[in-house]
Amino acid sequence: MFGRLKKKLNEAINKVSDTVTDTDTAEQIEPAEPAQPEEQLQVQQDTKEQQETEQDKKQEKPKKEKISRSISKTLKSAVKVVSEKKIDADVLSDALWELELVLLENNVASEMSEAICDEIKERLAGKSVSRFEVKNIIEETFKKNVRESLEIEPLDIYNIIETNKEQKTPTLIMFLGFNGAGKTTNLAKLGHHLKDKGYSCVFAAGDTFRAAAIHQLEVHSETLKIPMIKHDYGSDAAAVIFDAVKHAKAKGIDVVLADTAGRTHMNKNLLEELKKIVKVNQPDINILVVESIAGNDIVEQGRVFSEAGVDGIILSKWDVDQKGGAALSLTKAIGKPIVFLGTGQEYKDLKEFNIEEVIDNII
Repeated sequence: MFGRLKKKLNEAINKVSDTVTDTDTAEQIEPAEPAQPEEQLQVQQDTKEQQETEQDKKQEKPKKEKISRSISKTLKSAVKVVSEKKIDADVLSDALWELELVLLENNVASEMSEAICDEIKERLAGKSVSRFEVKNIIEETFKKNVRESLEIEPLDIYNIIETNKEQKTPTLIMFLGFNGAGKTTNLAKLGHHLKDKGYSCVFAAGDTFRAAAIHQLEVHSETLKIPMIKHDYGSDAAAVIFDAVKHAKAKGIDVVLADTAGRTHMNKNLLEELKKIVKVNQPDINILVVESIAGNDIVEQGRVFSEAGVDGIILSKWDVDQKGGAALSLTKAIGKPIVFLGTGQEYKDLKEFNIEEVIDNII
Protein backbone atom coordinates (compact mmCIF):
# COMPACT_ATOMS: atom_id res chain seq x y z
CA MET A 1 0.00 0.00 0.00
CA PHE A 2 1.38 3.39 -1.09
CA GLY A 3 4.80 1.81 -1.67
CA ARG A 4 5.62 3.67 -4.88
CA LEU A 5 4.09 6.97 -3.75
CA LYS A 6 5.92 6.85 -0.42
CA LYS A 7 9.29 6.18 -2.08
CA LYS A 8 8.95 8.81 -4.81
CA LEU A 9 7.48 11.39 -2.46
CA ASN A 10 10.36 11.11 -0.02
CA GLU A 11 12.87 11.34 -2.88
CA ALA A 12 11.21 14.55 -4.07
CA ILE A 13 11.07 15.99 -0.53
CA ASN A 14 14.78 15.33 -0.08
CA LYS A 15 15.51 17.01 -3.41
CA VAL A 16 13.63 20.15 -2.37
CA SER A 17 15.48 20.11 0.95
CA ASP A 18 18.78 19.76 -0.90
CA THR A 19 18.23 23.14 -2.60
CA VAL A 20 19.07 24.75 0.74
CA THR A 21 22.27 22.73 1.20
CA ASP A 22 23.39 23.09 -2.43
CA THR A 23 22.88 26.86 -2.48
CA ASP A 24 24.52 27.32 0.92
CA THR A 25 27.56 25.34 -0.19
CA ALA A 26 27.94 27.31 -3.39
CA GLU A 27 27.62 30.70 -1.71
CA GLN A 28 29.81 29.85 1.26
CA ILE A 29 32.67 28.41 -0.75
CA GLU A 30 32.69 31.12 -3.44
CA PRO A 31 33.95 34.06 -1.28
CA ALA A 32 36.40 31.89 0.63
CA GLU A 33 39.71 31.58 -1.19
CA PRO A 34 41.02 28.32 0.16
CA ALA A 35 44.09 28.49 -2.06
CA GLN A 36 45.44 31.67 -0.42
CA PRO A 37 46.54 30.14 2.90
CA GLU A 38 48.22 27.32 1.01
CA GLU A 39 50.02 29.77 -1.30
CA GLN A 40 51.37 31.69 1.68
CA LEU A 41 52.57 28.48 3.25
CA GLN A 42 54.11 27.48 -0.05
CA VAL A 43 56.13 30.72 -0.32
CA GLN A 44 57.41 30.30 3.21
CA GLN A 45 58.21 26.68 2.55
CA ASP A 46 60.07 27.48 -0.69
CA THR A 47 62.33 29.90 1.22
CA LYS A 48 63.14 27.22 3.74
CA GLU A 49 63.67 24.60 1.08
CA GLN A 50 66.42 26.64 -0.53
CA GLN A 51 68.42 26.33 2.72
CA GLU A 52 67.64 22.71 3.41
CA THR A 53 68.99 19.44 2.11
CA GLU A 54 67.03 17.00 -0.08
CA GLN A 55 66.38 14.92 3.00
CA ASP A 56 64.79 17.87 4.80
CA LYS A 57 62.48 18.49 1.80
CA LYS A 58 61.15 14.95 1.97
CA GLN A 59 60.38 15.41 5.65
CA GLU A 60 58.48 18.67 5.09
CA LYS A 61 56.21 17.39 2.27
CA PRO A 62 53.92 15.34 4.55
CA LYS A 63 53.56 18.41 6.79
CA LYS A 64 52.32 20.52 3.84
CA GLU A 65 49.75 17.91 2.89
CA LYS A 66 48.57 17.71 6.50
CA ILE A 67 48.08 21.50 6.70
CA SER A 68 46.25 21.51 3.35
CA ARG A 69 43.89 18.79 4.52
CA SER A 70 43.30 20.67 7.77
CA ILE A 71 42.38 23.89 5.94
CA SER A 72 40.06 22.02 3.58
CA LYS A 73 38.38 20.25 6.48
CA THR A 74 37.91 23.55 8.34
CA LEU A 75 36.27 25.16 5.30
CA LYS A 76 33.88 22.24 4.86
CA SER A 77 32.97 22.38 8.54
CA ALA A 78 32.27 26.09 8.24
CA VAL A 79 29.87 25.42 5.37
CA LYS A 80 28.02 22.82 7.44
CA VAL A 81 27.76 25.15 10.43
CA VAL A 82 25.96 27.76 8.33
CA SER A 83 22.64 25.92 8.20
CA GLU A 84 20.18 28.68 7.32
CA LYS A 85 19.65 30.73 4.17
CA LYS A 86 16.89 32.60 2.36
CA ILE A 87 15.55 30.22 -0.26
CA ASP A 88 15.55 31.54 -3.81
CA ALA A 89 12.02 31.39 -5.28
CA ASP A 90 13.22 30.26 -8.72
CA VAL A 91 15.35 27.45 -7.32
CA LEU A 92 12.43 26.36 -5.14
CA SER A 93 10.00 26.45 -8.09
CA ASP A 94 12.17 24.05 -10.09
CA ALA A 95 12.38 21.62 -7.17
CA LEU A 96 8.64 21.85 -6.45
CA TRP A 97 7.84 21.14 -10.09
CA GLU A 98 9.51 17.76 -9.63
CA LEU A 99 7.48 17.19 -6.46
CA GLU A 100 4.27 18.03 -8.33
CA LEU A 101 5.19 15.58 -11.10
CA VAL A 102 5.68 12.84 -8.50
CA LEU A 103 2.19 13.52 -7.12
CA LEU A 104 0.63 13.55 -10.59
CA GLU A 105 2.42 10.35 -11.60
CA ASN A 106 0.93 8.70 -8.51
CA ASN A 107 -2.63 9.70 -9.45
CA VAL A 108 -3.04 12.65 -7.09
CA ALA A 109 -5.44 15.01 -8.88
CA SER A 110 -3.88 18.13 -10.41
CA GLU A 111 -5.93 20.49 -8.20
CA MET A 112 -4.64 18.78 -5.06
CA SER A 113 -1.04 18.57 -6.36
CA GLU A 114 -1.04 22.28 -7.21
CA ALA A 115 -2.54 23.22 -3.84
CA ILE A 116 0.16 21.28 -1.97
CA CYS A 117 3.04 22.79 -3.98
CA ASP A 118 1.61 26.32 -3.85
CA GLU A 119 1.33 26.17 -0.07
CA ILE A 120 4.88 24.82 0.26
CA LYS A 121 6.20 27.65 -1.94
CA GLU A 122 4.30 30.24 0.07
CA ARG A 123 5.78 28.92 3.31
CA LEU A 124 9.37 28.62 2.04
CA ALA A 125 10.13 31.18 -0.68
CA GLY A 126 12.33 33.99 0.63
CA LYS A 127 12.32 32.54 4.15
CA SER A 128 15.40 31.69 6.22
CA VAL A 129 15.11 28.05 7.10
CA SER A 130 17.38 25.08 7.70
CA ARG A 131 17.41 21.97 5.56
CA PHE A 132 15.76 20.07 8.43
CA GLU A 133 13.00 22.71 8.65
CA VAL A 134 12.40 22.50 4.88
CA LYS A 135 11.77 18.76 5.11
CA ASN A 136 9.45 19.22 8.09
CA ILE A 137 7.48 22.01 6.38
CA ILE A 138 6.96 19.92 3.24
CA GLU A 139 5.84 16.87 5.21
CA GLU A 140 3.52 18.95 7.42
CA THR A 141 1.97 20.65 4.38
CA PHE A 142 1.42 17.33 2.63
CA LYS A 143 -0.13 15.73 5.71
CA LYS A 144 -2.35 18.78 6.27
CA ASN A 145 -3.72 18.66 2.71
CA VAL A 146 -4.24 14.89 2.83
CA ARG A 147 -6.01 15.19 6.18
CA GLU A 148 -8.26 17.99 4.88
CA SER A 149 -9.09 15.87 1.85
CA LEU A 150 -10.01 12.83 3.94
CA GLU A 151 -11.57 14.50 6.98
CA ILE A 152 -15.10 14.55 5.65
CA GLU A 153 -18.05 14.01 7.97
CA PRO A 154 -17.92 10.26 8.59
CA LEU A 155 -20.70 7.90 7.66
CA ASP A 156 -21.81 6.08 10.81
CA ILE A 157 -23.39 2.95 9.37
CA TYR A 158 -23.91 1.37 12.79
CA ASN A 159 -25.80 4.39 14.15
CA ILE A 160 -28.11 4.37 11.11
CA ILE A 161 -28.80 0.65 11.60
CA GLU A 162 -29.47 1.10 15.32
CA THR A 163 -31.79 4.07 14.72
CA ASN A 164 -33.79 2.07 12.17
CA LYS A 165 -33.93 -0.94 14.49
CA GLU A 166 -35.59 1.22 17.15
CA GLN A 167 -38.25 2.07 14.55
CA LYS A 168 -38.49 -1.61 13.51
CA THR A 169 -37.37 -0.71 9.99
CA PRO A 170 -34.62 -2.51 8.03
CA THR A 171 -31.66 -0.47 6.79
CA LEU A 172 -31.25 -0.64 3.02
CA ILE A 173 -27.65 -0.39 1.82
CA MET A 174 -27.31 -0.27 -1.96
CA PHE A 175 -24.05 -0.93 -3.80
CA LEU A 176 -23.16 1.12 -6.87
CA GLY A 177 -20.15 1.13 -9.13
CA PHE A 178 -18.27 0.51 -12.31
CA ASN A 179 -18.19 -2.85 -14.09
CA GLY A 180 -15.79 -5.19 -12.31
CA ALA A 181 -15.11 -2.85 -9.39
CA GLY A 182 -16.00 -5.57 -6.87
CA LYS A 183 -19.51 -4.60 -5.79
CA THR A 184 -20.78 -8.15 -5.22
CA THR A 185 -17.62 -9.29 -3.42
CA ASN A 186 -17.56 -6.27 -1.11
CA LEU A 187 -21.30 -6.60 -0.49
CA ALA A 188 -20.62 -10.13 0.78
CA LYS A 189 -17.70 -8.87 2.89
CA LEU A 190 -19.91 -6.24 4.50
CA GLY A 191 -22.56 -8.89 5.14
CA HIS A 192 -19.94 -10.98 6.94
CA HIS A 193 -18.73 -7.90 8.85
CA LEU A 194 -22.23 -6.90 10.00
CA LYS A 195 -23.14 -10.47 10.90
CA ASP A 196 -20.04 -10.62 13.13
CA LYS A 197 -21.32 -7.48 14.87
CA GLY A 198 -24.62 -9.18 15.62
CA TYR A 199 -26.81 -7.75 12.84
CA SER A 200 -29.09 -9.94 10.73
CA CYS A 201 -28.86 -9.43 6.96
CA VAL A 202 -30.49 -10.36 3.69
CA PHE A 203 -29.01 -10.08 0.20
CA ALA A 204 -30.95 -8.59 -2.75
CA ALA A 205 -29.79 -9.80 -6.18
CA GLY A 206 -30.38 -6.50 -7.96
CA ASP A 207 -27.89 -7.19 -10.76
CA THR A 208 -30.39 -8.82 -13.10
CA PHE A 209 -28.41 -8.05 -16.25
CA ARG A 210 -25.97 -10.92 -15.69
CA ALA A 211 -27.06 -14.44 -14.77
CA ALA A 212 -23.53 -14.99 -13.46
CA ALA A 213 -23.97 -12.12 -11.00
CA ILE A 214 -27.06 -13.75 -9.48
CA HIS A 215 -25.18 -17.05 -9.18
CA GLN A 216 -22.15 -15.31 -7.64
CA LEU A 217 -24.26 -13.69 -4.93
CA GLU A 218 -26.05 -16.99 -4.37
CA VAL A 219 -22.71 -18.68 -3.63
CA HIS A 220 -21.88 -15.96 -1.07
CA SER A 221 -25.35 -16.36 0.43
CA GLU A 222 -24.89 -20.10 0.94
CA THR A 223 -21.35 -19.72 2.29
CA LEU A 224 -22.24 -16.99 4.80
CA LYS A 225 -25.65 -18.44 5.68
CA ILE A 226 -27.30 -15.13 4.76
CA PRO A 227 -30.68 -15.42 2.95
CA MET A 228 -31.03 -13.94 -0.55
CA ILE A 229 -33.99 -12.56 -2.49
CA LYS A 230 -33.75 -12.98 -6.25
CA HIS A 231 -35.92 -12.82 -9.40
CA ASP A 232 -35.26 -14.27 -12.83
CA TYR A 233 -32.52 -13.02 -15.10
CA GLY A 234 -33.65 -9.81 -16.85
CA SER A 235 -36.19 -8.88 -14.15
CA ASP A 236 -36.77 -5.35 -12.90
CA ALA A 237 -33.92 -4.63 -10.44
CA ALA A 238 -36.02 -2.09 -8.52
CA ALA A 239 -38.66 -4.76 -7.90
CA VAL A 240 -36.10 -7.25 -6.59
CA ILE A 241 -34.80 -4.76 -4.04
CA PHE A 242 -38.32 -3.71 -3.08
CA ASP A 243 -39.24 -7.35 -2.38
CA ALA A 244 -36.06 -7.81 -0.30
CA VAL A 245 -36.99 -4.85 1.90
CA LYS A 246 -40.51 -6.18 2.26
CA HIS A 247 -39.11 -9.58 3.27
CA ALA A 248 -36.78 -7.96 5.81
CA LYS A 249 -39.66 -6.07 7.42
CA ALA A 250 -41.74 -9.24 7.66
CA LYS A 251 -38.90 -11.27 9.18
CA GLY A 252 -37.46 -8.55 11.41
CA ILE A 253 -34.11 -8.53 9.57
CA ASP A 254 -31.83 -5.58 10.36
CA VAL A 255 -30.06 -4.90 7.06
CA VAL A 256 -30.78 -5.37 3.34
CA LEU A 257 -27.63 -5.42 1.20
CA ALA A 258 -28.63 -4.75 -2.41
CA ASP A 259 -26.43 -5.52 -5.41
CA THR A 260 -26.86 -3.56 -8.65
CA ALA A 261 -25.59 -4.05 -12.18
CA GLY A 262 -22.22 -2.55 -13.07
CA ARG A 263 -22.46 0.59 -15.13
CA THR A 264 -19.83 2.51 -17.00
CA HIS A 265 -19.88 6.19 -16.18
CA MET A 266 -20.08 6.84 -19.93
CA ASN A 267 -23.45 5.09 -20.38
CA LYS A 268 -26.10 7.69 -19.60
CA ASN A 269 -29.07 5.32 -20.13
CA LEU A 270 -27.87 2.83 -17.53
CA LEU A 271 -27.16 5.65 -15.10
CA GLU A 272 -30.67 6.97 -15.55
CA GLU A 273 -31.98 3.52 -14.75
CA LEU A 274 -29.84 3.47 -11.61
CA LYS A 275 -31.38 6.78 -10.56
CA LYS A 276 -34.81 5.18 -11.01
CA ILE A 277 -33.85 2.22 -8.76
CA VAL A 278 -32.65 4.64 -6.10
CA LYS A 279 -35.78 6.78 -6.38
CA VAL A 280 -38.12 3.78 -6.07
CA ASN A 281 -36.40 2.18 -3.08
CA GLN A 282 -35.03 5.22 -1.21
CA PRO A 283 -31.97 3.45 0.25
CA ASP A 284 -30.66 4.58 3.62
CA ILE A 285 -27.08 4.32 2.38
CA ASN A 286 -25.59 4.25 -1.12
CA ILE A 287 -22.09 2.77 -1.19
CA LEU A 288 -19.88 3.46 -4.19
CA VAL A 289 -17.35 0.67 -4.78
CA VAL A 290 -14.24 1.65 -6.75
CA GLU A 291 -10.89 0.00 -7.42
CA SER A 292 -8.13 1.98 -5.78
CA ILE A 293 -5.77 0.88 -8.56
CA ALA A 294 -7.98 2.31 -11.31
CA GLY A 295 -6.05 5.61 -11.38
CA ASN A 296 -7.57 9.03 -11.90
CA ASP A 297 -10.54 7.48 -13.70
CA ILE A 298 -12.14 6.76 -10.32
CA VAL A 299 -12.47 10.51 -9.75
CA GLU A 300 -14.65 10.80 -12.85
CA GLN A 301 -16.57 7.66 -11.83
CA GLY A 302 -17.24 9.22 -8.44
CA ARG A 303 -18.54 12.46 -9.92
CA VAL A 304 -20.91 10.69 -12.31
CA PHE A 305 -22.27 8.15 -9.80
CA SER A 306 -22.83 11.01 -7.37
CA GLU A 307 -25.73 12.01 -9.62
CA ALA A 308 -27.54 8.89 -8.39
CA GLY A 309 -26.51 9.66 -4.81
CA VAL A 310 -23.42 8.46 -2.96
CA ASP A 311 -23.12 8.42 0.83
CA GLY A 312 -19.86 6.55 1.30
CA ILE A 313 -17.04 4.79 -0.50
CA ILE A 314 -15.45 1.34 -0.37
CA LEU A 315 -12.02 1.20 -1.97
CA SER A 316 -11.34 -2.30 -3.23
CA LYS A 317 -7.86 -3.77 -3.91
CA TRP A 318 -6.36 -1.37 -1.38
CA ASP A 319 -3.72 -3.95 -0.47
CA VAL A 320 -2.17 -3.86 -3.97
CA ASP A 321 -2.35 -0.11 -4.57
CA GLN A 322 1.24 1.17 -4.78
CA LYS A 323 0.30 4.70 -5.85
CA GLY A 324 -2.69 5.63 -3.72
CA GLY A 325 -3.13 9.17 -5.01
CA ALA A 326 -6.47 8.54 -6.69
CA ALA A 327 -8.03 7.56 -3.36
CA LEU A 328 -6.98 10.90 -1.90
CA SER A 329 -8.38 12.74 -4.91
CA LEU A 330 -11.74 10.92 -4.94
CA THR A 331 -12.86 12.10 -1.51
CA LYS A 332 -11.89 15.67 -2.35
CA ALA A 333 -13.73 15.49 -5.68
CA ILE A 334 -17.10 14.22 -4.43
CA GLY A 335 -17.00 15.23 -0.76
CA LYS A 336 -17.97 11.78 0.52
CA PRO A 337 -16.07 9.69 3.08
CA ILE A 338 -14.22 6.44 2.61
CA VAL A 339 -15.93 3.93 4.89
CA PHE A 340 -14.12 0.65 4.25
CA LEU A 341 -11.02 -0.65 2.49
CA GLY A 342 -10.95 -3.98 0.66
CA THR A 343 -7.64 -5.57 1.65
CA GLY A 344 -7.79 -9.10 0.25
CA GLN A 345 -9.93 -11.89 -1.15
CA GLU A 346 -11.35 -13.36 2.05
CA TYR A 347 -14.56 -12.26 3.75
CA LYS A 348 -12.63 -10.89 6.71
CA ASP A 349 -10.58 -8.63 4.43
CA LEU A 350 -12.71 -5.53 4.88
CA LYS A 351 -11.08 -2.88 7.01
CA GLU A 352 -12.67 0.20 8.55
CA PHE A 353 -11.04 3.34 7.21
CA ASN A 354 -8.58 5.16 9.50
CA ILE A 355 -7.21 8.56 8.37
CA GLU A 356 -4.11 8.63 10.58
CA GLU A 357 -3.08 5.16 9.50
CA VAL A 358 -3.30 6.18 5.84
CA ILE A 359 -1.23 9.34 6.41
CA ASP A 360 1.42 7.41 8.34
CA ASN A 361 1.67 4.94 5.47
CA ILE A 362 2.41 7.73 2.97
CA ILE A 363 5.13 9.62 4.87
